[in-house]
Amino acid sequence: MSTTTAIEQAGEQISDLVELRVPADPAYLTVVRTASAGLAARLDLTLDEIEDLRIAVDEACTLLLDPATGAQQLVATFRLGDGSLEVEVRGPARELPERSSFAWAVLEALVGEVFTGTSSSGAWIVLRHSKGAGTAPGGPAGLV
Repeated sequence: MSTTTAIEQAGEQISDLVELRVPADPAYLTVVRTASAGLAARLDLTLDEIEDLRIAVDEACTLLLDPATGAQQLVATFRLGDGSLEVEVRGPARELPERSSFAWAVLEALVGEVFTGTSSSGAWIVLRHSKGAGTAPGGPAGLV
Protein backbone atom coordinates (compact mmCIF):
# COMPACT_ATOMS: atom_id res chain seq x y z
CA MET A 1 0.00 0.00 0.00
CA SER A 2 1.21 3.51 -0.66
CA THR A 3 2.26 5.82 2.14
CA THR A 4 -1.10 7.60 1.87
CA THR A 5 -3.69 5.62 3.78
CA ALA A 6 -7.35 5.30 2.88
CA ILE A 7 -8.19 7.40 5.95
CA GLU A 8 -5.94 10.22 4.74
CA GLN A 9 -7.33 9.93 1.20
CA ALA A 10 -10.82 10.41 2.64
CA GLY A 11 -9.63 13.68 4.18
CA GLU A 12 -9.74 12.39 7.76
CA GLN A 13 -7.02 12.82 10.34
CA ILE A 14 -5.34 9.81 11.93
CA SER A 15 -5.81 10.25 15.66
CA ASP A 16 -4.02 7.08 16.79
CA LEU A 17 -1.63 4.64 15.18
CA VAL A 18 -0.93 1.23 16.74
CA GLU A 19 1.43 -1.37 15.29
CA LEU A 20 1.44 -4.93 16.55
CA ARG A 21 4.06 -7.52 15.55
CA VAL A 22 3.50 -11.18 16.38
CA PRO A 23 5.03 -14.42 15.13
CA ALA A 24 3.28 -15.70 12.00
CA ASP A 25 1.79 -18.58 13.94
CA PRO A 26 -1.94 -19.30 14.42
CA ALA A 27 -1.39 -19.41 18.19
CA TYR A 28 -0.81 -15.63 18.19
CA LEU A 29 -3.93 -14.64 16.23
CA THR A 30 -5.82 -14.26 19.51
CA VAL A 31 -3.59 -11.29 20.35
CA VAL A 32 -4.41 -9.56 17.06
CA ARG A 33 -8.15 -10.31 17.38
CA THR A 34 -8.23 -8.91 20.91
CA ALA A 35 -6.40 -5.74 19.87
CA SER A 36 -8.84 -5.31 16.97
CA ALA A 37 -11.85 -5.54 19.25
CA GLY A 38 -10.36 -3.18 21.82
CA LEU A 39 -9.47 -0.53 19.28
CA ALA A 40 -12.84 -0.85 17.53
CA ALA A 41 -14.56 -0.28 20.87
CA ARG A 42 -12.80 3.12 21.06
CA LEU A 43 -14.91 4.20 18.08
CA ASP A 44 -18.14 3.39 19.92
CA LEU A 45 -19.07 0.76 17.35
CA THR A 46 -21.96 -1.56 18.08
CA LEU A 47 -21.16 -4.99 19.49
CA ASP A 48 -22.08 -6.53 16.13
CA GLU A 49 -19.72 -4.17 14.26
CA ILE A 50 -16.90 -4.93 16.70
CA GLU A 51 -17.42 -8.67 16.29
CA ASP A 52 -17.59 -8.37 12.48
CA LEU A 53 -14.31 -6.46 12.44
CA ARG A 54 -12.68 -8.94 14.79
CA ILE A 55 -13.70 -11.85 12.56
CA ALA A 56 -12.52 -10.02 9.43
CA VAL A 57 -9.11 -9.29 10.96
CA ASP A 58 -8.80 -12.94 12.01
CA GLU A 59 -9.66 -14.10 8.48
CA ALA A 60 -7.16 -11.65 6.94
CA CYS A 61 -4.41 -12.85 9.30
CA THR A 62 -5.18 -16.47 8.48
CA LEU A 63 -4.88 -15.75 4.75
CA LEU A 64 -1.47 -14.18 5.29
CA LEU A 65 0.07 -17.10 7.19
CA ASP A 66 2.48 -19.33 5.29
CA PRO A 67 3.82 -22.30 7.26
CA ALA A 68 6.47 -22.95 4.62
CA THR A 69 8.28 -19.65 5.29
CA GLY A 70 9.53 -20.51 8.78
CA ALA A 71 10.08 -17.83 11.42
CA GLN A 72 8.25 -14.82 10.02
CA GLN A 73 6.04 -12.12 11.49
CA LEU A 74 2.51 -10.85 11.05
CA VAL A 75 2.38 -7.07 11.33
CA ALA A 76 -0.97 -5.45 12.07
CA THR A 77 -1.14 -1.67 11.81
CA PHE A 78 -4.27 -0.02 13.19
CA ARG A 79 -5.07 3.55 12.13
CA LEU A 80 -7.91 5.21 13.99
CA GLY A 81 -9.43 8.23 12.30
CA ASP A 82 -12.50 10.34 12.88
CA GLY A 83 -15.09 7.58 13.08
CA SER A 84 -13.10 5.01 11.11
CA LEU A 85 -10.64 2.22 11.70
CA GLU A 86 -8.21 0.96 9.10
CA VAL A 87 -6.35 -2.28 9.75
CA GLU A 88 -3.41 -3.19 7.54
CA VAL A 89 -2.10 -6.72 8.03
CA ARG A 90 1.15 -7.84 6.40
CA GLY A 91 2.31 -11.43 6.41
CA PRO A 92 4.63 -13.93 4.75
CA ALA A 93 2.09 -15.47 2.33
CA ARG A 94 3.31 -14.99 -1.25
CA GLU A 95 -0.10 -15.47 -2.85
CA LEU A 96 -3.66 -14.71 -1.84
CA PRO A 97 -6.70 -16.83 -2.73
CA GLU A 98 -8.89 -15.92 -5.69
CA ARG A 99 -11.37 -13.08 -5.13
CA SER A 100 -14.20 -15.55 -5.72
CA SER A 101 -13.20 -17.69 -2.69
CA PHE A 102 -15.24 -18.01 0.48
CA ALA A 103 -12.56 -16.14 2.46
CA TRP A 104 -13.04 -13.02 0.30
CA ALA A 105 -16.81 -13.26 0.60
CA VAL A 106 -16.39 -13.21 4.39
CA LEU A 107 -14.04 -10.21 4.33
CA GLU A 108 -16.18 -8.17 1.97
CA ALA A 109 -19.35 -8.90 3.93
CA LEU A 110 -17.87 -7.87 7.27
CA VAL A 111 -16.07 -4.59 6.54
CA GLY A 112 -16.71 -1.58 4.36
CA GLU A 113 -13.60 -1.75 2.15
CA VAL A 114 -10.95 -4.38 1.40
CA PHE A 115 -7.67 -3.65 -0.40
CA THR A 116 -4.98 -6.24 -1.12
CA GLY A 117 -1.59 -6.63 -2.67
CA THR A 118 1.61 -8.60 -2.75
CA SER A 119 5.28 -7.70 -2.60
CA SER A 120 8.58 -9.53 -2.58
CA SER A 121 8.36 -9.92 1.21
CA GLY A 122 4.78 -11.24 1.31
CA ALA A 123 1.22 -10.04 0.96
CA TRP A 124 -0.94 -7.42 2.66
CA ILE A 125 -4.63 -6.85 3.28
CA VAL A 126 -6.19 -3.55 4.36
CA LEU A 127 -9.61 -3.54 5.99
CA ARG A 128 -11.43 -0.25 6.51
CA HIS A 129 -14.55 0.23 8.56
CA SER A 130 -16.32 3.53 9.12
CA LYS A 131 -18.70 4.04 12.02
CA GLY A 132 -22.29 3.79 10.89
CA ALA A 133 -21.31 2.53 7.44
CA GLY A 134 -22.64 -0.97 8.12
CA THR A 135 -21.47 -3.78 5.91
CA ALA A 136 -20.29 -3.57 2.36
CA PRO A 137 -22.94 -3.09 -0.33
CA GLY A 138 -23.63 -6.01 -2.66
CA GLY A 139 -20.68 -6.89 -4.83
CA PRO A 140 -16.94 -6.60 -4.37
CA ALA A 141 -15.90 -3.88 -1.97
CA GLY A 142 -12.22 -3.57 -2.62
CA LEU A 143 -9.48 -3.41 -5.19
CA VAL A 144 -6.85 -5.97 -6.01
